[in-house]
Formats: sequence, structure tokens, C-alpha cells
Amino acid sequence: MQFRQLRVVLCAAAMTLTGVTAHAADSWCAQGKTVHFAGITWESGSFATEVLRQILEKGYGCKTDVVPGSTAATETALAHNDVQVWAEQWTGRSEITAKAVASGSVKLVGDTLPGGTKEGWFVPEYVVKGDPKRGIKPVAAGLVSVTDLPKYKSVFADDEEPDKGRFLNCPTGWDCERVNTRLLKVLNLDASYTNFHPGTGAALDAAIASAYQRGAPIVFYYWGPAALMAKYKFVELKMPAYNDACWKTLRDESSTSQCASSYMVSHVTVGVSTPFYDADPQLVSMLGKVKFPMDFLNSTILEMSTKKLDGSAMATQFLREHPEMWKQWVPADIASKVQAGLAGA
Repeated sequence: MQFRQLRVVLCAAAMTLTGVTAHAADSWCAQGKTVHFAGITWESGSFATEVLRQILEKGYGCKTDVVPGSTAATETALAHNDVQVWAEQWTGRSEITAKAVASGSVKLVGDTLPGGTKEGWFVPEYVVKGDPKRGIKPVAAGLVSVTDLPKYKSVFADDEEPDKGRFLNCPTGWDCERVNTRLLKVLNLDASYTNFHPGTGAALDAAIASAYQRGAPIVFYYWGPAALMAKYKFVELKMPAYNDACWKTLRDESSTSQCASSYMVSHVTVGVSTPFYDADPQLVSMLGKVKFPMDFLNSTILEMSTKKLDGSAMATQFLREHPEMWKQWVPADIASKVQAGLAGA
């Protein structure tokens, strides 16, 4: 009886092993296919892309590359399986991806940023609380909400229209620029604030940094994860509660009647093409475990900016210095291969 039971167990184990081996042989990488990653231009996306690329190459023996292009172009490529992985997909922000998910051509996996993104209108902390170490007194101690802004327009006086305050918006053409412009109108702030647009994202950062270093008052739109969130202390102004219907009107180009809403909190996921998702569940399982806490990601982006490190260099540094994080995503044998690959790099 014991011999028969042992033989059954051994046969079952052999069948399981054979199934695993057969599946591995059919996987995307085992077939020699290249995993194409979308080339994401912002720091957190570039960093996440390179971390995943290095794990796939060093740990799983995959061939990978990065496909450059605009966000719209690479998201379209993902929907057509010309790109297999989009490493930092903000849910609810892309009609292209939403349609691809609805049609079944793209899958969203994981929750890489616990708690989701942060977007809103901010002022430096010293504007509200002061900064005794820098000799800065609070100039808007009662500023709590966006509805308080008209009372403090002289604090944020515009250089060209001093009878109005200046709101520092996103660059023209950005999705957030259109939302902010509509919010200014819906909140009846366009009568007391000018809508100032920097030329680029770098110009937006430079304006905020310059004001902060001088201790000058400034009110602006910003988001996280981002380097400045780690570098400086900001206070987020309260907005009307999030309302899905109102949020849609703020983003809809054709809408003629908007209503106020705070920014939607987006979950950050990994977008994968469905053929890749179906072909390699082992890799998809790993992608679903990836997590970067907000504070960690903010400080990582700040280090990239300060030291002028690209995504690849920062990813290598991360894999070497924080095995306690990424080893939770992969089996022990894969982790050993990654570390061996780092040692040989």
C-alpha cells in the first residue's frame, strides 16, 4: 500500500513538473521573443521601466528593448501588441488604454503605488505656517481651501496684473492644464487670479523652486510622485470632494457645463498586452507584485534629478541597494540570478 501511494505521488509530481516545463517552453521569453517596453519619458516611469527590464533580463533570461514615442503612440502600440509592457500606467487618465482594456487587448496588473497618485493645488508650507529658521513669517495663516484664495490674491500678486493673484498652471497642452483652467472658472477664481502657463515642465519646476528658495509666496498645481515633493514642504489646498460626473466634465473637451471636483486619485498599474499576458503568467505574476511606496519614489526621483542619473543607472543602484524590496516580487532562484547579473555588470 505504501509503495503504491508513493508511486502515485511520484507520478503526480512528474506530471506537474512536465506541465511546468512544457509551459515554460511556451512562454514568451522561452520562445526567443523580445519583450518590448514603452519608452516613458518622466523619471518615475523611466525608473520603473528599467527596474522591470533588468529583472526580466538578469532573472528570467528575457530579451528586452525600449520603444520610444509619445504616450499616445506607445499606448496604441501596446493595444496592438507591438509593445508588451507599459510600466507606469495611471488608471483613468488615458482613453486609449481604457478602450484597449474594454476591448480585451490590454490587461492592467498590480498596484505599484500604494495609495495612488497625488494631484492638486499647493502652496509652500511657510506661506501658511511660516519658517522661523529662515526668518519667514506666515503671510496666509488662514489659507486652507481653494475657496479662500480670493482673500489672499494680494499675497500671490501677479507681476503683470498686480490687482490679481497668479496661479501657476501646467504647460499648455497638458491634460492638467485644461482641467485647472476649467477649475479656475468653475470656482469663480478667474476674476481674481491670472492663469499663468510655464512653457515646459522644467519651467514649472524652476518657477516653484525659485520661489521656494527665495521664501516667496506662490500657488501652483503639482503632483506626486515627483522630485519636488521630496525636496520641499508643501501644503495641499482643500478642494470640493471628488465627484466622478464632475471630473468627467472637467476632462471632456466637448463639455459645455463643468462642475467642481478634486483630482481623481489614480491607481498606478503595469499595462501589458493580452498576448503577452496569456503567454507568460509567471512574468505577469511578478509584475503584479511590484510596489514602490510614494515617499521612496519621490526621494528616488529627487536623487535622479540631483545626480543627473538616467532610469537605467538608478534602477541598477536600486537593485543593488534595496534587495529587501524587490526580492518580495520574485522567487528565490530568480533573485539569485538577478544578483549574479548585478555582480557581473
